[in-house]
Amino acid sequence: MLIASKLDLHSGLPYWLVINGLLGDFPPLLQALPDEEIVIIGAGISGAPVAHELCTAGFRCTMLDRRLLSSGSTWASTAHLNYELDVCMTDLKKKYGEDAAVRIYQASLRAVGRVGEVLAVAGVDAGYEPKGSLYLASDRKGAKANEAECTLRNKHGLPAELLDKDALKAGYGIDRRNALRHDGAAQLDVYRAAAGMIRHHADSGALQVHTRTEIVKLKCGNDGVDLLTATGLPIKARHVVCAPGYESAGFLPRQVMDINSTYALATRPFPQDKLWKDQALIWETARPYFYVRTTEQGRILMGGGDVPFKNAKMRDALLSQKEAWLLEQAAELFPNLEGINADFTWCGTFGETPDGLPYIGEYPGMKGVSFALGYGGNGITFSMIAAEIIRNKLQGRSDDREALFRFRR
Repeated sequence: MLIASKLDLHSGLPYWLVINGLLGDFPPLLQALPDEEIVIIGAGISGAPVAHELCTAGFRCTMLDRRLLSSGSTWASTAHLNYELDVCMTDLKKKYGEDAAVRIYQASLRAVGRVGEVLAVAGVDAGYEPKGSLYLASDRKGAKANEAECTLRNKHGLPAELLDKDALKAGYGIDRRNALRHDGAAQLDVYRAAAGMIRHHADSGALQVHTRTEIVKLKCGNDGVDLLTATGLPIKARHVVCAPGYESAGFLPRQVMDINSTYALATRPFPQDKLWKDQALIWETARPYFYVRTTEQGRILMGGGDVPFKNAKMRDALLSQKEAWLLEQAAELFPNLEGINADFTWCGTFGETPDGLPYIGEYPGMKGVSFALGYGGNGITFSMIAAEIIRNKLQGRSDDREALFRFRR
C-alpha cells in the first residue's frame, strides 16, 4: 500500500508552540530495521498514550513520525477533555441501542481520569486539571435535547444536572435557555502531555523514537508487516500501530472520515476574579459549535466555526474572518468581560466520522496493523481508550470496548 502525500495540518500561531517552544526532537532513521517488535506511526497525542501503555506493559517499541516531535495536529488542539461526545447519548441510543450508548459514555468518562493518571505515572507536568463542563442550549431544540439527555444519563448514573435559565444566569451570568452541567471534564497542555509521555519512555530506553522519518509504503503479510521510508530504508515489524492522526487516510484502503477545518484563538491573560465561575469548559448544542476554556495563565482559549476542508490555502484565507466570529461569540456569551481580543490565532485540520466515534483496532484484511484513530472533538480521550484496547489485544486479553469502536460496527 502506497501512502498518500503529507497534509498541511495547521497554520497561524498555535498557542502550545508559542508558550512552550520546541520541546525537543529526535534524529531521523538512518538505517534499516529488520526485526522490530512494534512500530508506532505517529508521535503526537494519539501515538503518545499508545507508546505509554505498550512500553509499560513490556513491549519493545519504535516510534516514527514524518514531522518534528508532536508537531502535527497536536499543536492545533485546544485540549478539551470531556466525557460528552460530539454525538449525544440519546442519538447513540437510537443508532446502536441503549446498552452500547451507555458503555460508550462510560468508557469516555473513565478515559478523562485515566489521562491524568497516565501523566502522573510518567511524571509529566502538563497542567492537567479536572474541570466542570457546561453544555449550553443554543436554541429551543437544544433545550429540549438537553432535557432528554440529562434524563438518560441520570438513569445510568452518569454525571449530569440540568441548569434552567434562571440557575444558569445566577450561577454563571450566561443567558441561555438551559445547560447540562457535570464535573467529568478536564483540560491540559496537549503539547507538553504528548511530548512528555514520549520522552519519558525514550529516556527509560523502552522506546526508540525517530522523527522526520516518513513511511511511504506499508504491506501486511503472514510473517509481519513490511514498511518502507521515503529514503528507501526497509523496516520489518511484528505489529504496527497506526496513530498518525488525521493523515491516517493514507494507510487505509478507503476513506472512513470527513476532513474539516477548525479555528481557534487565545486571548490575553485575565485576572481569575474576572472569569466565569469555576472556569468550566463551555460548549453548545449548535453544530458546528463554539467552545471556550481557560489556560493556566488565565487566558481564554476558544474555538469553532468548523467548515469542510478543501485545501490549506482556502482554510487559511478564512482565518481573519473566523477570528472575528470567535470574538463575537465570546462577547455575546460574556457581555461584562471587557477586552476580549486575540493574542494568538490559528487554524487546523481534523477528521470526523458520521457517528462521532473513533476507529480502533485492525482494519479487515490488514493483519498485524492496529489503528488508533481518535477522530472528532474527543481525540485525546479516544486515543487513551485506543491505547488500552490495543495493549489488551496484544497481550491476548479481551476488551468489551473493542466492539464499540471497531471499523465494522
